Amino acid sequence: MANVWFGFPSRKLIVIGVTGTDGKTTTASLIYHILHTAGYNASMISSVGAVIGGKPYDVGFHVTTPSPWALQRFISLCHPELVSGSKSPRAEMPKQVRHDNKDHYLVLETTSHAIDQNRIWGIPFDIGVLTNVTHEHLDYHKTYENYVKTKAKLLKMARVAVVNRDDISYELISNIKNQISNTHSKNKKWVTYGLRDDSDVNPQKFPFKSTLIGEFNKYNVLAAVAVCRSLGVDDKTIRNAITSFDPPIGREEIVYENDFTVMVDFAHTPNAYDAILSSIKSNIKFRLIHMFGVAGERDASKRPLMGKASAKYSDIIILTAEDPRSESVEKIMNEIESGIKIPNSKFQIPNKSKIQIFKIPNRQEAITAAIKMARRGDFVLITGKSHEKSMNYGKGEEPWDEFGAVSRALSVRRDDK
Repeated sequence: MANVWFGFPSRKLIVIGVTGTDGKTTTASLIYHILHTAGYNASMISSVGAVIGGKPYDVGFHVTTPSPWALQRFISLCHPELVSGSKSPRAEMPKQVRHDNKDHYLVLETTSHAIDQNRIWGIPFDIGVLTNVTHEHLDYHKTYENYVKTKAKLLKMARVAVVNRDDISYELISNIKNQISNTHSKNKKWVTYGLRDDSDVNPQKFPFKSTLIGEFNKYNVLAAVAVCRSLGVDDKTIRNAITSFDPPIGREEIVYENDFTVMVDFAHTPNAYDAILSSIKSNIKFRLIHMFGVAGERDASKRPLMGKASAKYSDIIILTAEDPRSESVEKIMNEIESGIKIPNSKFQIPNKSKIQIFKIPNRQEAITAAIKMARRGDFVLITGKSHEKSMNYGKGEEPWDEFGAVSRALSVRRDDK
């Protein structure tokens, strides 16, 4: 009904869908930035908001892929005159996606929930990107295999499938590659990317420079490169755009850098923790203080894994609330802590007997404590909420501002001195 009401607006666009557990927002933003830098008429809908015709829009609380009605409304805004029924540029792309100054490109961050719940029904994807599939949302998908299969549906829909060759999910994706390749058999293209030289796009074949930290961001860059080359953007423009790219709000964002450093990041999976914490730890000489929580009424099996991932690199861990919903914050914190302390082979952290663990249910108080205990040269990492503007304690969404909380904590520290 939403598609009919808005006149199937996506049919008049060239749509790039980006899915995956981690890296979706950065990859989508990179693709948009490269296209915009290249002079393409591009828009983007992601978890940090929408940018349509150069105008920013808020997509709402805790939203990555909006509901069908909101999504189709945003899409209809991409190119108002297209909704009236002009000829779709896709009709002139029999073999590959072609660039035309009159075309409008939409980069759409797409979650597994949105795919499974048919929120993206009716959208003809020209390119589908899979960043990775790691431990997440198993409360919903039940098994990792189901999770991968759901993500793979986006690849089946698309004319060009862009896949991370190095990711653990690739083996499962390969098993259904023939099925995917048979979809749109005349136009289907399969593109792999990765750090090794057995992928189609890699640093050996496409050297680049980026200010983004961490190996995980190299994958995000390579995914964006694979997409934009498929769209016909020249290599020089792609490289220039990569060097000028700033990460989205709340992605490895340094909010204070003086005698110590404070970074806010949206990382909220074990894989994301391992990626960002390892990158930070290898570049600092002093203590790494990590403050985080885990969402309530969501995949509880990842909670001890979050504790384990943080404990591999952190010197001080502060556990707190992160959208506990109707669950007890204390219960969630205890389950995270079990991943650090349970003495068995699955969760044992070697050489970490000196880790300090604090449990502070109030998130503002936890942020204040993390910043007050920082010494010269320390690095404070605050993860989980980032750009989100609300907190859920089981009675609906309440206003929350992570950056404001950090600012207040810094003020308290200054006042105490």
